[in-house]
Amino acid sequence: MDFNKVLIVTDLDGTLLDDDKNIAEDDLRAISEFRAGGGIFAAATGRGVAMAQRVIGLLGIDFPCVIFNGAAVYDFGADKFLWHSDMPPVSDKYIRMLEKEFPDIGIEILHEKLVYVTDNNQTVVEHMAFEHLTPTYAALDEIPNEGRFKVLIAYPPEKIQRVIDFTMEHCREGVNWVHSSPMYYEMLPEGISKAAGVKKLIELTGQGDRFTVAAGDYGNDRAMIADADLGVAVANAIDSVKEAADLIVCDNNSSPMREIIEHIRSMRNLSQDSLSEK
Repeated sequence: MDFNKVLIVTDLDGTLLDDDKNIAEDDLRAISEFRAGGGIFAAATGRGVAMAQRVIGLLGIDFPCVIFNGAAVYDFGADKFLWHSDMPPVSDKYIRMLEKEFPDIGIEILHEKLVYVTDNNQTVVEHMAFEHLTPTYAALDEIPNEGRFKVLIAYPPEKIQRVIDFTMEHCREGVNWVHSSPMYYEMLPEGISKAAGVKKLIELTGQGDRFTVAAGDYGNDRAMIADADLGVAVANAIDSVKEAADLIVCDNNSSPMREIIEHIRSMRNLSQDSLSEK
């Protein structure tokens, strides 16, 4: 099939990646066929450069991707940022407030290609081990201000709502907060989200005439899914994401990308009827 008018942008964790952080062979084959048919395939992930590198390599993606939950557009092939938005100075104030209020909090600062840890806990330790990353441990004032793209709060799922409630009351001005998984809560620059990042990606690459498909599972994917021409939620997605989606497919352990691409293939007159409305 001719997919040369289609752009798929997918979340990684909980969507394309299974629970062991692998990609199903059926999904890899479907993506390869989609790209061979002229389709463009890209990722929109909360991961930074270091954390996303392995997955992008497995996929062989030759198109820029949205990383840091929308704070940057990165070309992995050229190994360069095409665009980014740095954390505002007020983020330091909020970090110090969180450190004081929650002494056992875990805080990671994603900085260009490095991951800094200012406050370590077991959730951070498990995160770094699972991603096979060695972070740089540093005090907040030792980390360069330029190039900070997001702050990740790592806290046990049963305790993280306390952090969310605190930030909504005391730490909202000048930043955007997203709950990206049961144990991760993230501070981004104001106005930044995956939806905004995908818009910037389309603008930078001149792909505004393509039929856009977006897939995800968690709250940080919701706006991106709602904005897409075809928004897709996997079966393991939270309810609010499913409500925003046009299509719900199998869960992340059951080759969802194969199902999404088969659905696109089955759409009648996609190149004429659907695209003529864009």
